[in-house]
Amino acid sequence: MSRTTDVATNPAGTQLRVGRLVKAHGLKGALKLELYTDDPDGRFVPGATFTLQVPEASPWHGKTVTVREFRWMNSHPVLFLEDVNDRDAAESLVKAILWIDQDAESPAEDDAWFDHQLVGLDVVRDGDRVGRVTRVDHLPAQDLLIVQRDGDDAEILVPFVKAIVPEVDVAAGRVIVTPPAGLFEELPADDAAPEDAAVPHDGGDATTED
Repeated sequence: MSRTTDVATNPAGTQLRVGRLVKAHGLKGALKLELYTDDPDGRFVPGATFTLQVPEASPWHGKTVTVREFRWMNSHPVLFLEDVNDRDAAESLVKAILWIDQDAESPAEDDAWFDHQLVGLDVVRDGDRVGRVTRVDHLPAQDLLIVQRDGDDAEILVPFVKAIVPEVDVAAGRVIVTPPAGLFEELPADDAAPEDAAVPHDGGDATTED
């Protein structure tokens, strides 16, 4: 689950990035969808219109698309769009990012923050500050918080998932982290040989002389 929401500003206002079309599905224009929203069933209702982010060379540049149907197929979100009725049309939209105008009156999604809200927050572990969030990277599998570590300014890539970042407190200016061992520091090398380690020797079994 993505825990951040990208924003873009333009003369029309602020927009939210809510999904990316990743693959044509079937022969009737359906597209598999990568979600950037925690409320897909509420976002992708029939009639919802999205601005497209595509290369300038794309025939879809500067256009919008409208949802015809949204459904789940084998736990994967699949989107049908108006005027996209066959596989060729769907293929022309692969990799397009979907944006929607932000509704200032709509409630905020759970566990979702804008990138600009996270950048600059202190990173706190066991009550002590260990660094500062400098940016957010959006990867297909998950979002990453890029943390500048205190002391040596090294960049630490922290997966932005509940198990590692259980709390975000924008008002207090901090995120709480519970990282696995070795994420923020090098693990000590264990050079000591086990006490019961066998000592190599030439020949056969050791014998005791009388």
